[in-house]
Amino acid sequence: MSKRVLITGGNKGIGLAVSRAMLEFGYEIIIVARDFSDCPIVGVANVTAIEYDLSNVDGLQELAKVVGDIDILINNAGYMQPKYSYDNYPKEAREHIMNVDLYTPIELMNIFSQHMKKQKYGRIVNTASIAGQIGHPDIWYGIAKAGLINATKIYGKLLGAYGITVNCVAPSPTETDMQKDNSEERKAEFKKTVATGRFATAEEVAKAIVWLATDCPEYINGTCLDINNCSYPR
Repeated sequence: MSKRVLITGGNKGIGLAVSRAMLEFGYEIIIVARDFSDCPIVGVANVTAIEYDLSNVDGLQELAKVVGDIDILINNAGYMQPKYSYDNYPKEAREHIMNVDLYTPIELMNIFSQHMKKQKYGRIVNTASIAGQIGHPDIWYGIAKAGLINATKIYGKLLGAYGITVNCVAPSPTETDMQKDNSEERKAEFKKTVATGRFATAEEVAKAIVWLATDCPEYINGTCLDINNCSYPR
């Protein structure tokens, strides 16, 4: 019986690259996202697409009933709002981004780890960001990603004894739709800090996520895997 994988935001960008890789490995995947109009793998065998607004934290228990038990959770969905400044950030916008980028991933770990604990196996991978390590002009995006990195460490400790690993990746800017919100000047400045002078590709980040979700040794738990090509060496 093939393992079941839930991938939030698995309809595009890094998430789509993860979804495709998981399909090649023969996994059954469930994608949760708001919009599947441009998703090329809807209707493909072993793919279930569920439309859901991940800012709705209160509805996650009902979503979980639709999803069913899973073996692997990939908390990939996230977004940023660089149009807002630190001193002019509407309350509604702040609450929305914190729900999607932090509160929902944590609640999904709470919900789906219950079955993983019973079967003494599970893999959880969170998509954080270099923004959670060095800061970001979108302050609430940076705060959410920093929180997700810390939550990864906490849940690694809480769940590790049950055969569950919890890890995260912290990519620097990646060639996805998210870059449309960044100015050309900001993108050019960041590329200067990268050893090869380019952004990561979605496929490069996806390979790291898939490894953490599949072949990663059990002793690698509670870690944050940096993917930034020397733009933040530590």
